[in-house]
Amino acid sequence: MPDFTPRIEQQTAPEGVRLRLLGQWTAAQFAQPRLLKGLRAALAGSSARQAWDLSQAEQLDHVGAQMLWDQWGRQWPANLELLPAQKAVLERVAQFTVAPPQPKKATWMGSYLALGEWVLYAGDHLKSFVRLVGQLALNMGTLARAPHEGPWRDLTGHIYRIGATALPITALVGFLIGVVLAYLTSQQLRQFGADAYIVNILGIALIRELGPMLAAILIAGRSGSAITAQIGVMRVTDELDAMRVMGISHSFRLVMPRAMALAVVMPLISVWTTLCALAGGMLAADVSLGITPTFFLNALPQAVSIGNLGLATSKSVVFGVLIALIGCHFGLRVQPNTQSLGEGTTASVVSSITVVILVDALFAVLFKEVGI
Repeated sequence: MPDFTPRIEQQTAPEGVRLRLLGQWTAAQFAQPRLLKGLRAALAGSSARQAWDLSQAEQLDHVGAQMLWDQWGRQWPANLELLPAQKAVLERVAQFTVAPPQPKKATWMGSYLALGEWVLYAGDHLKSFVRLVGQLALNMGTLARAPHEGPWRDLTGHIYRIGATALPITALVGFLIGVVLAYLTSQQLRQFGADAYIVNILGIALIRELGPMLAAILIAGRSGSAITAQIGVMRVTDELDAMRVMGISHSFRLVMPRAMALAVVMPLISVWTTLCALAGGMLAADVSLGITPTFFLNALPQAVSIGNLGLATSKSVVFGVLIALIGCHFGLRVQPNTQSLGEGTTASVVSSITVVILVDALFAVLFKEVGI
């Protein structure tokens, strides 16, 4: 049986080494990844300066011609032997092949314009976010004047979906964080005989910082992305335009219920996550240091003042409102296409987590004397 495998043979000719093509250089042959990889390896190092003989090839289609044309550097070899049909295929490839764009050289003017574009883009986002915050304040005033017109069913639905359904995952993550933190801390405290101080370390770290921030990060990734996706899909399906035509305010019916729900839910989830983390820490302390749960529970109120719990609850409310506003902000800016929906959801999660960490650091600096 004839061998149709595309291959290259080297022949000695008066002008030097001649490369002769054999087999079928077609898309059907190139569908085999291993064969294509070996063929590209055989072509590596060849150029249009060498002599080429295509007349012995069984078949040459546009895919094979494109591979050769690219290998030749998009120019005709000086010494080329081929059939008229092969020449016609190569001429069509040469006619319609577009040269790749040359990379632009980086200049100070280009960098300056790119910086200006980024500043304008960030300024536009900031302006839209500030407008959203102001509209939320106005809507809260409207709700206070006419509470019977408020979207209470939406509010309770968001409280259930954002809060109640998040309890299992936050409990699991909080418990594991408490176990890991207690175990690592116990290894260091045992060296100095300060086993009892693990209660102080876990109490301050979990109640004041890790509990609220961990809960906020989980909610930002879980519910913040869902908020952006929900509103973004409404943009893609033209539901937002329909609401505007009917005179329904986006901020009153979409933004305000979500912001209120997260403001109510976040402190509760923060306390729940902190309690689960303390339970994990208490278990690990009992196993690694022999500190009984009774001693842990009796020493905890003396080690952690009530001010830490008030600070944690207060900043959890701020975290919740910010996560809701950021999710709604990116959801309302989604364009009516699926690519923009994905980009907006990703940007919402990244921005929410970043803002949560920044605001937590700001709280740590401003309220460093509270509860310490």
